[in-house]
Amino acid sequence: MAQIDAFFKLMNEQGASDLHLVSGQQPAIRIRGEMERVKYDTLENEDLKKMLYEITPEHKIKIFEETGDVDFAYEVPGLARYRANYFQQKYGSAAVFREIPSKILTAEQLGLPPVITKLASLPRGLVLVTGPTGSGKSTTLAAIIDEANRTRKDHIITIEDPIEFVHESKSCIVNHREVGLHTKTFTAALRGALREDPDISLVGELRDLETISLAVEAASTGHLVFGTLHTTSAAKTVDRIIEVFPSEEQSQIRSTLADGLRAVVAQVLFKRMDKSGRCAALEIMIATPAVRNLIREAKTFQLPSMIQTGKKYGMQTLDDSIMAFLQKGWISPDEAYTKANDKVKFRPFLKAPPVDFTEV
Repeated sequence: MAQIDAFFKLMNEQGASDLHLVSGQQPAIRIRGEMERVKYDTLENEDLKKMLYEITPEHKIKIFEETGDVDFAYEVPGLARYRANYFQQKYGSAAVFREIPSKILTAEQLGLPPVITKLASLPRGLVLVTGPTGSGKSTTLAAIIDEANRTRKDHIITIEDPIEFVHESKSCIVNHREVGLHTKTFTAALRGALREDPDISLVGELRDLETISLAVEAASTGHLVFGTLHTTSAAKTVDRIIEVFPSEEQSQIRSTLADGLRAVVAQVLFKRMDKSGRCAALEIMIATPAVRNLIREAKTFQLPSMIQTGKKYGMQTLDDSIMAFLQKGWISPDEAYTKANDKVKFRPFLKAPPVDFTEV
């Protein structure tokens, strides 16, 4: 057993999502969104590197020594998988580990709306799950892929950096590819996937022009493509994709995206007040003909009102989802106010509304 495994065991016992190991500091874990120190000695750089290198593949050590950054996945049998990121900082080495549960929860177990499950049965198109880092995008996507894996008879390819949730082939054949290990880049893997007879492709991150372009193209040519972006709303997601392209290509990509897009799910995590754990508030936009038309005509500023009126299709705004949680007593008024888009709606719930100088 590696020395670091004791920290992972502690994480699991405490229900922590992340472990932070930093040279010159005590270890810390993130519980329900907040950092808490672990009662342990201050970590010296050489001791920390020795601890980290005990679980690090040789080729990843080489990359870290050369570049100062590396990502990979590590598994403790019987406990969980961990997404690891090593980086160099002023006082030496540092590492952050995110726990990836070994058991994949269903959309129902996660408390997600029924329309999320329906996304797994789409025949083709592009589905984007977006939100800030640590908002649960991977967990939501894992639930959707698991639903497809159980209910369809297809070929699923996932392209990730690193591989997070591991899906055993059920009714589908599932192939996992890790960038840097099984393929050089997301772009190379996605281009290759088009020749690998996929029905469903999961792209861990749409991070550059070429990857986005290939994902949109694959969705428009009969494949079902899932991907993630670090955007906070459906409208901003559409804008981000279009703005990646040169100005002379933007009208063309608007049209292609309007045809290929099926749904955007933007989510934010909240700490539960009524019990331990967290819950995800979701903005859901389904690409109805009216939504497609707004994208095609560059009227994305009208998408929020279209989502507001599209409840019969399973659509909901982020603020409505947050309000529902607040009225159930699941989340605090302060956190609801902080993470809402339209803060005016939530000011009446605050005992002492803050003065936000950025909104004056």
